[in-house]
Amino acid sequence: MNDVSLINQKKDILIIDDTADNLRVLSAILIREGYNVRKALNWQMALTACQTILPDLILLDIMMPEIDGYEVCHRLKNWDKTTDIPVIFVSALDDVFDKVKAFRVGGVDYITKPFEFEEVLVRVQNQIALREARLEILKLNTELEQRVKKRTKELEEAMQKLQIEINSRRELQSQLLDIALHDSLTGLPNRVLFIRQLEKALSRAKQDSSFQFAVLFLDCDRFKIINDSLGHFVGDELLIAIARRIQGLLSPFDTLARFGGDEFAILLENITGMNMAIDVAESVLQKLSLAFQLSRYEVFMNASIGISWGNNNYEKAEYLLRDADTAMYRAKSLGRARYHVFDPDMHFKAIQILELENDLRRAVERQEFVIYYQPIISLATGKIAGFEALVRWQHPTRGLIPPTEFIPTAEEIGLIYPINIWILRNACQQLKIWQEYSAFSQDISININLSARLFSYPELASIIDNIVSETQVNSCNIDLEITESVIMENNDIVRGILQQLKERNFKLVIDDFGTGYSSLSYLHSFPLNALKIDKSFVKRMQDNQDNMGLVPAMIGISHSMGMRTIAEGVEIPEQLAQLRILNCDLAQGFLFSKPLKQEDVLDFIATNPQW
Repeated sequence: MNDVSLINQKKDILIIDDTADNLRVLSAILIREGYNVRKALNWQMALTACQTILPDLILLDIMMPEIDGYEVCHRLKNWDKTTDIPVIFVSALDDVFDKVKAFRVGGVDYITKPFEFEEVLVRVQNQIALREARLEILKLNTELEQRVKKRTKELEEAMQKLQIEINSRRELQSQLLDIALHDSLTGLPNRVLFIRQLEKALSRAKQDSSFQFAVLFLDCDRFKIINDSLGHFVGDELLIAIARRIQGLLSPFDTLARFGGDEFAILLENITGMNMAIDVAESVLQKLSLAFQLSRYEVFMNASIGISWGNNNYEKAEYLLRDADTAMYRAKSLGRARYHVFDPDMHFKAIQILELENDLRRAVERQEFVIYYQPIISLATGKIAGFEALVRWQHPTRGLIPPTEFIPTAEEIGLIYPINIWILRNACQQLKIWQEYSAFSQDISININLSARLFSYPELASIIDNIVSETQVNSCNIDLEITESVIMENNDIVRGILQQLKERNFKLVIDDFGTGYSSLSYLHSFPLNALKIDKSFVKRMQDNQDNMGLVPAMIGISHSMGMRTIAEGVEIPEQLAQLRILNCDLAQGFLFSKPLKQEDVLDFIATNPQW
């Protein structure tokens, strides 16, 4: 047995922990080092152990039933016999505030589980050494009168040991605080520290009207794709590189923080105006657009930045950050890889969007939707070939709201499914009612839009089957319109659903053709019946009659694949004439009729319109 073990064998350590496994592991480590170890599962056993023999050191867990570690330590420190016995907390709690609380109730050190054996031994040895030093000081003080001269040097050495330990403890506490206020990956200030700095800047602005500052909120546009495809290690390496690039553009007066994930915030202080904040944003965007040479990959990254001007009208620092975040999302919505400056109207619009979401949820419950029907005209006969079902929201206070104002929100918050199914069911019911009138041709079809989100349901074809069965409508009279984004997925589930719908005699139409990025090979491999040319191309055709743009090509593609072509947005006779020359099959637009209420459709048909 070595000398250290002989010394340790004289020292008694009490471990207080309600988990038997923890007691066994800790005691095994310390016994092996020559310490005498006693164990207690709760406060009562610990009290009994201390009353029997006072330990030299106590290792104490926090999470225990009835009386937790904080209260146990408090009681030990209030009992005169154990008040000087050092207590080291050993706990899985890793929050800085838990550690601060442990020190406040009298703990001398804090070890986080899971722990390293060497760390436990070093900390135990340090605290026992510290206790010995303190006891030695007390002994020297009692003998001071008789042995002042002889023990002066020994006292000074003991004081030096104590000072070293005190300095070490202060350094440890400082490190813990630093960890709590900084991002562990990049070393940058975290959200907590950034808010503190922002509060100081806001306070200074309220006291000094000449002081100006701004907040920039940055979110990487493609980080998730890189992280998911190349792995978290590459993602972390990229975040560190991003932090370094941005830091290199800032002055020592500015603060760059990482909020977690791929979000960063910048506090610009002592600036002369908004132009300086914009210059910094443009510099950051330009710098981030350059390739990142990582250890294994070359990666490209863009970012969206929101800018909030730090005027002294703000009551809280969090509001400044909120507005910069709002501006950042506006930058994303405008196309990403850009900055946007916050203005108060944006906050108002954000509140409006939130109110719209709440109203929309209630609208689904109350079925506040109505369907309008716009005629689709056969260009070969000039007669009505069908109608497109167009949903409107009959808002109780705002009146009739067009789909462009609420469908994107419904898709984003997951309400598009019940709304779209409601449209499908009601349009089929209405078609069945109309078909009972002799004036309504049995060949007239109804075009119904299907959101791309519905194709995430593999059972979609069965759901539509049930609606057709309920309404007793003929599926041959139903044209289902889908966007290019559906076929861009080009996966087996989507392909299977479309094939099932085709087998059920539904006609499939690509809506707004030309506005997406679908491949022609995708079009060829899907069971489609028609392409609907977006109204923007029809309008462009009229604006430049010498060059009718892509419309002839679109009609040619459609016919070469055995599909019909529908032109939407036809507003003037000249457009109709041009489309007939190009052999377009069908058309719809204000030239023929605006969308009609369902009660007006039969009257419209009764006029026997001809174009």
